[in-house]
Amino acid sequence: MAAFFIAKTGKSGSSSMAKTKFCAGVSEISDGYMGFIIDAYGVLHDGEEAFGGVIDALKELKERKKTILILTNAPGRADAHREKLKSMGITPSLYTAIVTPAQVIFEGLTAQKGDVFEKIGKRVFLFNRMDDTSLVEGSGVEVVTDIDLADFVLISGMDYPRKTLQDYEPLIRRAIQRRLKAICPFPDSVAMMTGGMNLLMGPTLLARRFQDSGGIVHYIGKPHPSIFRHCIEILRKKDIYPAQTVMLGDTMAHDIIGGNAAGMDTCLFKSGLHAPNFAHCTNLYEVNATVKNLIAVHNNVMPTYLIDELRWGVALPDRKHKKRKQPVS
Repeated sequence: MAAFFIAKTGKSGSSSMAKTKFCAGVSEISDGYMGFIIDAYGVLHDGEEAFGGVIDALKELKERKKTILILTNAPGRADAHREKLKSMGITPSLYTAIVTPAQVIFEGLTAQKGDVFEKIGKRVFLFNRMDDTSLVEGSGVEVVTDIDLADFVLISGMDYPRKTLQDYEPLIRRAIQRRLKAICPFPDSVAMMTGGMNLLMGPTLLARRFQDSGGIVHYIGKPHPSIFRHCIEILRKKDIYPAQTVMLGDTMAHDIIGGNAAGMDTCLFKSGLHAPNFAHCTNLYEVNATVKNLIAVHNNVMPTYLIDELRWGVALPDRKHKKRKQPVS
């Protein structure tokens, strides 16, 4: 299928017109980038099995020496996700690294430097569920039960129904009085699109309350900058920069907006979260109208590319895959 352009809508903050290019597969964009950041759930798999064309597409990218980061908002560190992907046939040889909010937090707390973790402190008060301390285990950070002894707070859950929001109010007020930095691994309200009520009744609810009371919360998950800066740092060590990187995902709110804000081109897959939006489309005009609507309700941020699902697509001619040069600033 030949590529065509749709959705003549400008990027947020841009005076120039831009177009979303519709492609038959990832092969059509593979020459333009050295770094590929790929969402997991809804793009690589459905939670149980890998989608049909995923493994072949990853193999093709790896053969062309692309650096592939799998980026997910799902709970847990990289090791847990590595095993889950392996059980689906997505082996570690098919990608470079896995990045999760929990992994970013663990590495940040361990190093005590970079982004929101710079000299953050070694004592944390946890807003958690069922005394879960997995986010900080092995990081060298001590969990304290007295808010007055804490250097910062980590909001990972609410112990509902054992505790209600009212039970946390005094702790939130005291943390704000002490000007403690708060970190939450999950995104804000956009998480409701995919996270379900468990997040609404958990860390997101507490984080919102912390903010409403005058505190500042640093969110780690997509679309927030911290997790993308973490990815950029990994790529930079391989001499790959945002202009040489494309974010591939199935959500406008997390993947496309986050990648766009990080200075990357983006690719939206129709088969994921927004599949119901495209279900009625029978021709290119209706696809175009749907993309325009999605762009309009997501801060006028548009995907650079639109693809049905993660698959390789049209075979490329036999040619060298050259690294795109970083533009001179």
